[in-house]
Amino acid sequence: MAKQFPSFDDNTRGFAEAQHIYFVATAAADGRVNLSPKGGDSLRILGPNRLIWRNLTGSGNETAGHLRENTRMTVMWCGFEKRPLILRAYGTARAVHVGDVDWAELNSHFDTHVGARQIYDLNVDLVQTSCGYAVPYFDHQGHRETLDTWSDGKGEAGIHNYWDQKNRVTIDGKPTGIEDYI
Repeated sequence: MAKQFPSFDDNTRGFAEAQHIYFVATAAADGRVNLSPKGGDSLRILGPNRLIWRNLTGSGNETAGHLRENTRMTVMWCGFEKRPLILRAYGTARAVHVGDVDWAELNSHFDTHVGARQIYDLNVDLVQTSCGYAVPYFDHQGHRETLDTWSDGKGEAGIHNYWDQKNRVTIDGKPTGIEDYI
C-alpha cells in the first residue's frame, strides 16, 4: 500500500501543508532516538526536495545535538481529521541557529517569535505515503498558546538564559551547539 516518490508533488505537499501537527525523528550515532511533535505555523515546503521547520525554545534540544553527529531526519504527518494517510519525508538536515549567516533569510518565512531557536533545513530524498487506516480521528480545536505566552514572558534575555541552563546538551549529554548563540 505504500508508495514512494523522489520528491513532493502537489498532492503530498497539499496534504502536508493542511495538517495541524507533524512529527520529527532524529538520532545520533548512539543513545536515544528522538521523536518530537511539532505544531503551529512552523513548517514550510520550499520546493519539491526541500522543507524547513522552525524550532521554538523548549525543554530539550535533541534535534540540534543529533544533527551534529548524524544528519538523517524523518518528518511525518498523519491524517487525523479526514483523509486516512500517513506521509513521511526522509532526508538529511542541517541546523541553522539564530546567529548563522542564513538565519534571517530562512526565518523570514515565518512570523516573529521570541522563542525561535533553530531552523532545520531538510534536503528531502524520499517521500512515502501509506494508508493510515488505523490512525484514529481527532478534531483540531486550535493552537495551544502556552509556549507563546511563556516565551513572551521570558523575553530575549530570559530565553537566552534558558538556553544556557537547559539546552546546551541532549538527554544523552551530547552538545547541541547552542552555546555559540547565547
